Amino acid sequence: MHFPFVCTTFALRMKERLWNANYWKVMIANFTLFFAFYLLTPLLPLYLSEQFHATKDVIGIVLSGYTVTALLSRPFSGYLVDTFNRKKVLMVCFFLFFICFAGYLAASTLLLFTIVRTLHGAPFGSVTVANSTMAIDVLPASRRNEGIGYYGLSNNLAMAIAPTVGLLLYHETHNFQLLFWLALLIAGIGLCVDASIKERKNGEGKERKSVPKLSLDRFFLINGWLLAVNMVFFGFCFGVLSNYLAIYCKEVMGRTGGTGVYFALLSVGLIASRLQGSKGLREGKLSQNGAEGVVLSALGYTLFVACPNDFGYYTSALLIGLGNGHIWPAFQNMIISVARNNQRGTANSTILVSWDVGMGLGVLIGGVASEYLGYVPAFWLVAAVQVSGTLLFIIKTRGFFESRRMPTPTPSRREGLLET
Repeated sequence: MHFPFVCTTFALRMKERLWNANYWKVMIANFTLFFAFYLLTPLLPLYLSEQFHATKDVIGIVLSGYTVTALLSRPFSGYLVDTFNRKKVLMVCFFLFFICFAGYLAASTLLLFTIVRTLHGAPFGSVTVANSTMAIDVLPASRRNEGIGYYGLSNNLAMAIAPTVGLLLYHETHNFQLLFWLALLIAGIGLCVDASIKERKNGEGKERKSVPKLSLDRFFLINGWLLAVNMVFFGFCFGVLSNYLAIYCKEVMGRTGGTGVYFALLSVGLIASRLQGSKGLREGKLSQNGAEGVVLSALGYTLFVACPNDFGYYTSALLIGLGNGHIWPAFQNMIISVARNNQRGTANSTILVSWDVGMGLGVLIGGVASEYLGYVPAFWLVAAVQVSGTLLFIIKTRGFFESRRMPTPTPSRREGLLET
């Protein structure tokens, strides 16, 4: 009796292709925007120190400026992409992100550099929200968890590979201007790729006829508040690691190289965990994926500071990569799973804002702690924060998510015919 229904459902699932053309484009554009941004991240402390003779605490303040503007822009970005034409919002944000790289080339004083870096945070925060929301739109509903997991791989890979490329180029050329030009070029490529996205024909991409009433829930997903708080812990740890790894290795471990290899191993861990975790995401095991990730990352950060030798150094890279590769798709899927369809932008901005808060606190507190306490105590603080976040997730956040989780969407004939 149910045989025709089963056959129809199977046929619709076959039509719901995950790797459609638009999905490839948002993946590539996401990779380029994160690659351009993180190409410079580990080198900016060195640039500020060499070019402007800035102290460690001043470096922390300057580099944390972008986080403030990203933090302020993301809630509004979520509101805009939920209210207006998403592609138009995306293109404006991406263009502003692209053009800000030219500011680094023109900044001849520490004050000008601080202004450019701070202003750059706003379009960075906005374009990440807009692009990730566009990715959700082009994904078939029945494959959304899996698709979001793979989408996150593009920015995780960029965050892992770009610093390696940047450090290698710096060690070969010692030319910061070349790196600034390269970041500008890569961001321009991403802008062109996003411009070629074809909007869905089901009306999701069209402008909304009525603007929703302003309320707190349009800017911050209240239903996912604990997920956001928990993500702050993990953003803090990666903020310290990504910004101060090169200086830590030079001053504590006596290494002038090897940082590029560290980020390369980090990327290997990210790839492996994304591939291994895709089956769990497909089956909806989001909290299980999250638990695996936070534990692996806690082991990695602890090993990094507890064993200042080659084994601890390189093994920690793999563990942190494996952990972050589980954490990001799990948390992004979890917060989207507790949001309504018309709150996708808000959900994305909320989890990204929490990551920004953590990253900013990591850059700022990490700089101050390393200046007055030293780099070893600063990284012990990182390990303690990661362990605290792990305990919070296992004890509280998992149950919080499961109690608010909305039913998983099932494929419909209309959805199946719309996906191309």
